[in-house]
Amino acid sequence: MLLSEILNYIGEQIPFSLQENYDNSGLIIGDPLSEINGILICIDVTESVLKEAIARKCNLVISHHPMVFKGMKRFTGRTMTERLVAESIHKGIAIIALHTNLDNHSDGVNRMLCEKLGILNPRILRAMDGMLHKLVTFCPKAQSEIVRTAIFSAGAGQTGNYDSCSFNTTGLGSFRALPGSRPFVGELNKLHFEEEERIEVVYPVYREKEILSVLLASHPYEEVAYDIYALENHFPLTGAGMIGMLDFPVNAEDFLLHVKNILSLDCLRHTFFPAGKIQKIAVCGGSGSFLINDAINAGADVFLTGDLKYHDFFIPENRILLGDIGHYESEQFTKELIYTFLKKKFPTFALLISETVTNPVNYL
Repeated sequence: MLLSEILNYIGEQIPFSLQENYDNSGLIIGDPLSEINGILICIDVTESVLKEAIARKCNLVISHHPMVFKGMKRFTGRTMTERLVAESIHKGIAIIALHTNLDNHSDGVNRMLCEKLGILNPRILRAMDGMLHKLVTFCPKAQSEIVRTAIFSAGAGQTGNYDSCSFNTTGLGSFRALPGSRPFVGELNKLHFEEEERIEVVYPVYREKEILSVLLASHPYEEVAYDIYALENHFPLTGAGMIGMLDFPVNAEDFLLHVKNILSLDCLRHTFFPAGKIQKIAVCGGSGSFLINDAINAGADVFLTGDLKYHDFFIPENRILLGDIGHYESEQFTKELIYTFLKKKFPTFALLISETVTNPVNYL
């Protein structure tokens, strides 16, 4: 199988455009036209993980955290990242990272964490801005249904639990075909008026390329007229963190003990235990302190994340129970998530989950 086939599938289902500006998700090392024999899935790429990939005959490593975050100017082998880049290239091992594009996906890291902890009906805690565009196109009335169906099939017109959403108005379009043109209707050098439908649909920006492709392919006109508008509306299917409910209220200490057990934690730092029971839970895999106020404003009883600093514990002021469950620990199920995702498309391909523990934090 070609690396490009795997990369294209990932890009369609978990668009790399969902990643944060600071991130480096996507293909980091490798030729898209190279043949892939096996895939090793991990959280971090380390020297031990590369040795494991070689031993298990995998020439593609898919990690959660990018092996390279920032630009590199030297490759002298003085740092682990420099050595990893050199070794990957030398051994012909391709590297793909699925980081914040998987964090921000509605079926990504945070949904998996919710499922493991028994948090029901989770939704995005902080929706991403600038994720919606509106397409307006004009089509001869007789062909409008063909065009609508095509752009719907490419992902346009999805609103909440509804699909095939559009607004349509009838009007009169005009044009004159000049020499060299091949008009679908009308005559050369003669002004023509055609009854047309104005079709308006909203779509997530990461579907734009495919939507425009099918629009141009299905539209009868030689020159397709269309407009694209950027929208300020929130798109609730992408964003940071998630919030949901336990099936019934529980004692806060009992819930944290449950979390500690499910995540196999040696340590769980937290703020005060509230007097009453808790039920509404917010989570963010990895470093989520930037969402503390979002969780409070959403009415969460508990917010679980990793990498909380000392002063972060002062922010709640007894309005919410904060729990630091660790960065690696909160993302440990991501290997399983990526494996399940790839197995749906490539059920017979050699997909292996790394057995190497890459958590650099230890506890006494």
